[in-house]
Amino acid sequence: MENTLNYKIGGIEINRLGYGAMQLTGKDVFGEVADRENAKKVLQSAVEAGVSFIDTAEAYGPKLNETLIAEALYPYKAGLLIATKGGFNRPGPGQWIPNGSPDHITQNIEGSLKRLKVDTIDLWQLHRIDPNVDVEETLAPVADAVKAGKIRYVGLSEVTVDQIKQVQQILPIVSVQNLYNLADRRWENVLDYTEQQGLAFIPWFPLASGPDKLEAKIRSIAATHQATTAQIALAWLLKRSSNILLIPGTKSITHLHDNLKAADIILSDEELATLSAQ
Repeated sequence: MENTLNYKIGGIEINRLGYGAMQLTGKDVFGEVADRENAKKVLQSAVEAGVSFIDTAEAYGPKLNETLIAEALYPYKAGLLIATKGGFNRPGPGQWIPNGSPDHITQNIEGSLKRLKVDTIDLWQLHRIDPNVDVEETLAPVADAVKAGKIRYVGLSEVTVDQIKQVQQILPIVSVQNLYNLADRRWENVLDYTEQQGLAFIPWFPLASGPDKLEAKIRSIAATHQATTAQIALAWLLKRSSNILLIPGTKSITHLHDNLKAADIILSDEELATLSAQ
């Protein structure tokens, strides 16, 4: 992967094409991954291939994904940034209940430190703002953890511009992780705001291929570059804004390497415009 695709989160330089570990769990992101040895090999292959940004969360498993990452990669390669998240209850498969109570957030942070086997979490993200808890209360233990050196940088997930501005009055953030891809651009204004603010934007579910009317255009551009439609979807995100960090996930080493090849595809301004038109 090219060095030109590097980006700095705070003072840590990482490759913009990272890896999202959510799929390395059971069905509906609950329970243990079916093939643990394969999952460890996928993580190890990602790092060997130059990935320096891995995204996980306390809620994946729950807890099991963080443990898997430590088992596969600890002691961590120098320069590897592992980002995690907290703020959900997971009572069962497919169930995601925001919990922003300070006690719960404290437990998430302390648990993630132990499971990842680190003294400092490089990037801790609030998985969701809990509508039933004042966000200042939710973030109080996060601010304390930053002061104590347990968290280096803080990010948010699935937030509006107004929510980002509200949090920025409470503590500094470096990143925002929202749903965004060729097919779903409801958070375009959030992407634009993060770009203006010098924050990283981390699209989750980045591999949706796009609306039906775009399919022919995507296939045509993919043929021009001798690439897959998934690679074009990722290349479009890399071209769309220089603050976008990608975390495509997969359980397949073959797909992992296919995804990483998106870094070598340089779309023209015209191709960008074609894909961006909805």
